[in-house]
Amino acid sequence: MSHGPSRRIGNGVFWIVLAATIAVDQLTKVIVQTKMAEQESIPLITNIFHLTYILNPGAAFGMLANKTLFFIAITMVVVGAILYFYRRVPEEQVWLRLGLALQAGGAVGNLIDRIRTGLVIDFFDFRVWPVFNVADTAITIGVGLIMVSLLFAPEEEKKALASGETAGPRE
Repeated sequence: MSHGPSRRIGNGVFWIVLAATIAVDQLTKVIVQTKMAEQESIPLITNIFHLTYILNPGAAFGMLANKTLFFIAITMVVVGAILYFYRRVPEEQVWLRLGLALQAGGAVGNLIDRIRTGLVIDFFDFRVWPVFNVADTAITIGVGLIMVSLLFAPEEEKKALASGETAGPRE
């Protein structure tokens, strides 16, 4: 018998978070593409936060520009690894599972851009940081959740994860 809210993330929640991340990412990119011209910048908070529509041919900070096939291949391997590892994470590892869902959703969001156009659509512009998008934000938050989960997990959970053991049945 359960008393209080469940502290578990099942497969359904994982896939919903992953799909919602992709949907929000792609929707915001479509809006930017249809409402703005490339290189257009709209100040929302002058000199602090703008919407700036750019097409990024590389990774973070424009690194490895125009290596589209490389990024497509790496992203597919990373998403495959996330899905493989996710299935081995106990449902009680809520933050780790959410982090993996956000990372996978963000990676797929940018992968869609690369497959479609060879470029990633970016638009959040804080002026002191390279322009980024919803997928990049999801990936960053996902990495943060994974780090926090691994840093603060009880020792027995860390050992179980390191050895590949799982706890409890799968959905």
